[in-house]
Amino acid sequence: MINNKTVTLTTFAGMGLLAMSLHANAAQEVRIATHVSAESPLAKQMEMFAERIEEKLPGEFDFELYPNGQLGKESALIDNLQLDTIEMVNVASGVLKVDDQLGFFDLPWLFQDRENVRRAMAAGLEKELVDTVEGNMSAKVVGVYENGFRHIINSQHPIETPADLDGMKIRISGGDFRQQIFASLGAVPAKIAWGETFTAMQTGVVDGAEAATYGFYGQKMYEVQDYLSLTRHVYTPSFLLASPGFWDSLTEEQQAVFTQVAEDMRDDAYAQAAEIEQANLDAMRDALEINDVDLGPFRDKVKSVYENYESKYGDDWLQIVRQTAESS
Repeated sequence: MINNKTVTLTTFAGMGLLAMSLHANAAQEVRIATHVSAESPLAKQMEMFAERIEEKLPGEFDFELYPNGQLGKESALIDNLQLDTIEMVNVASGVLKVDDQLGFFDLPWLFQDRENVRRAMAAGLEKELVDTVEGNMSAKVVGVYENGFRHIINSQHPIETPADLDGMKIRISGGDFRQQIFASLGAVPAKIAWGETFTAMQTGVVDGAEAATYGFYGQKMYEVQDYLSLTRHVYTPSFLLASPGFWDSLTEEQQAVFTQVAEDMRDDAYAQAAEIEQANLDAMRDALEINDVDLGPFRDKVKSVYENYESKYGDDWLQIVRQTAESS
């Protein structure tokens, strides 16, 4: 059984106690939560996973889906997962903070395109990620999928060359490497809560923001911005995680099915993320000027960011990406 939940936690707790008293042999409850919207790739990945587990193990689990940060922001979801107070989450950049080497995904213009991502993951990058995440947090990585490429929306002009960012105040998220990207391009990075970004744009506190397209669309930023440049400056994976207690509670057969379903849905999850991005762009096209970007000049401007990373962590992961990129 699969339910998208919109009830309050208090109501949910009461319902759960009632259900336990009435159905001693009920299916095992599995809450899966994400901090982003119900229309995001992460929420759709949760739905896909739950539906396919139900097909393989009918009636064994009662999946309750919580998008929109209903059970907390990303950091809280990750903390609660490790404390075994929630069974599963699907999260993104918060996971990358568990080890500084994972700042790799804040390196600018790392991947040529989505196919480069998929080839690199298949060539060993995904295994490196899983081993690093599981080695640094108390969680089981069930699947690695896509949060998406990040682009720039702004009120000033199209971003076509690095010079177009000079002096522009851009709301950013992410860590030190993300900040280095925009500073090295002459922009003024601004750390503002996502929920306050629309108002910051509307009042001119910032000139624009960087995010995945579903973020721009979901927050209706096209109503107060005029230009969307497809810079693809950062790619972020999503991580479908299970709490250690929940994972250990599964039988070996159930664990095997969870693992196989997560692996089998990978291609469909990537395809779905691409479809969501395109649908968001199509929906915003009448309200915004949208432009593609020649990324070569941008890559040339941020070489020092790579040098800083390689000096600390080496280039093993970078070599995987470079070897799976198509030659120009």
